[in-house]
Amino acid sequence: MSATFTVVNPATAQPIREIARADEAQTDAAIARAVVAQWAWASLPPVARADALRAFARVVEAHVEELAQLEVLNSGHPIGSARWEASHVAQVLNFYAGAPERLSGQQIPVAGGLDVTFHEPYGVVGIIVPWNFPMTIASWGFAPALAAGNAVVLKPAELTPLTAMRLGELAREAGLPDGLFTVVTGSGSVVGQRFVSHPDVRKVVFTGSTSVGTDVAAGCARELKPVTLELGGKSANIVFADADLEKAAASAPGAVFDNAGQDCCARSRILVERSVYDRFLELLEPAVQAWRVGDPADERTEMGPLISASHRSTVAGFLDGAKVAFRGSAPEGDGFWFAPTVVLADRGDRIARDEVFGPVVAVLPFDDEADAIRLANDTIYGLAGSIWTENLGRAVRVSRGVKSGVLSVNSHSSVRYWTPFGGMKASGLGRELGPDAAEHFTETKNVFFATEA
Repeated sequence: MSATFTVVNPATAQPIREIARADEAQTDAAIARAVVAQWAWASLPPVARADALRAFARVVEAHVEELAQLEVLNSGHPIGSARWEASHVAQVLNFYAGAPERLSGQQIPVAGGLDVTFHEPYGVVGIIVPWNFPMTIASWGFAPALAAGNAVVLKPAELTPLTAMRLGELAREAGLPDGLFTVVTGSGSVVGQRFVSHPDVRKVVFTGSTSVGTDVAAGCARELKPVTLELGGKSANIVFADADLEKAAASAPGAVFDNAGQDCCARSRILVERSVYDRFLELLEPAVQAWRVGDPADERTEMGPLISASHRSTVAGFLDGAKVAFRGSAPEGDGFWFAPTVVLADRGDRIARDEVFGPVVAVLPFDDEADAIRLANDTIYGLAGSIWTENLGRAVRVSRGVKSGVLSVNSHSSVRYWTPFGGMKASGLGRELGPDAAEHFTETKNVFFATEA
């Protein structure tokens, strides 16, 4: 295996730089340093860990533009989105900087003594990050893990390592101890697998495909190692006849074409009540054709390229035999461009059930409320979704009936760092973000103190 790999700009298909590919020995060395750093970090008073995370957040805030430009270059994210993502990292760090002083145990009444619980860090946490949102998803793992007293070894995707690498440097610039937060670049089969098998990595966080996540979970099970998985999705955007159709149609492109559809939360199925199906499509077409695809460095751009040539081929394969209703536009020439596409689908179609992970949306009609719920649940996934209706009772019933971890009513929000995020069914295990995330990186220890002689 080569000692380096090449990082490519997806907007130009041109190489950016060579990145070192860590082998197993180098991965083990990073884990060994993390073990040492974690013991000292966990021994610090909570306020000291909190101050260190706030210092890290301030350094990230000072480098938002640099990080954003790196993401434009490496991931093809539009500059406006990339700036939001870099700022989000700082916000997540600031939020979890409040956790060390709030990880309180309990005092439980017992006879003959005092019983208390402690939240003990696992030790070293291995975090495996995907290529679609390299900065933000990394922070969802490392910020609460560090807050809880753990050390972190983080493996970015080979396609998009640059912002993670820079965050590792910024952590040291902020004063975090050497070895506490280490970025290890390399292949999943070597670095990621070593996170799973190494006895000193006591928890693994993985975000990526359901097929790989299943293998990660199986490996962690053999080691009796806890795992958090954030996997695929085929989220439904459910539009009832009583909804504000104009608003629902205008917002639909952003819900699926953001980040070129390379989003596990993408509302890649639009389910429309049959009586307004034709009218909704009439409203959707101009919204899709107005969606701005182009140079990620352009402030006006809403969508950049797909991440690679091979991924573009995979996305294009979903259109074989599909009934395309209309498409938007995309640049031609170099770069991995793909025009936003709307497909009219039947319930059994592959495009209506499998994750595309690209700017393709399937539109299907439904008959009534029960049918909408049944159709929304007709997939192995259960990550996100949206419900458009002006009927409060219906909104409550449908939100309880749809088997997804994150739902929005009359909007498309999925991620707020102060609220829980995660999926049901094949979309994952566990929850990230929210007020309890740091606690998920601890084990509860129960101690009984006898008071009777």
